[in-house]
Amino acid sequence: MAVVVLAGCGIQPSAVTGAGEAPTGVAAGPTLYFVGPDGGLRPDQRRTGGLGTVPEAMSLLLTGPGEASGLRTEIAPVSMTRVGVAYGRGVIRLHVPLTADDVTALGTDQLVCTALGVHVQSGGSQSTKVQVRFTQPAPDSDRRRSCPLME
Repeated sequence: MAVVVLAGCGIQPSAVTGAGEAPTGVAAGPTLYFVGPDGGLRPDQRRTGGLGTVPEAMSLLLTGPGEASGLRTEIAPVSMTRVGVAYGRGVIRLHVPLTADDVTALGTDQLVCTALGVHVQSGGSQSTKVQVRFTQPAPDSDRRRSCPLME
C-alpha cells in the first residue's frame, strides 16, 4: 500500500469563503414565446449574441416567429415594434403599440412570458408581475400578470 504525504507543500488550510451570487444573463439571445402546433406557448431562443433587454426582446417578439419556425403568434402584425418598458416595485409595465383587440389572451401571455423571461434571466425576481398597457385602455390593463409557464 502506497502512502503519499503532502507535507510542506505550502498550502495552508482556510475557511470556506463565499463567491457571491451566481452569474446570470449568459445567453446566446433572449427567449421569446410563440404558439406551437399544439396551440400552447412554446419558448424560442433568438440567437442575437447576447440576452439583451426587455424592450429589445419585445421588439423581436412583435416582428413575429419567422416563416420556417413552425410557430405562430396571437399578436396582430404592427409596423411599430417599439415597446415602452417601465419598472416599478415588483412590476414591469409594458406600453405596447397595440389595442386590446390586436391580441388574444394567448397573445397577452406571449408578451408577459417574454418580458418575465428576460427579466428573470437578467437576475430579476421570479415574483415580478407584468402589466400590459394598450394604446386604448382595456378593462384589465391594470391587472398584474404572471407567465403561466413560470408559475
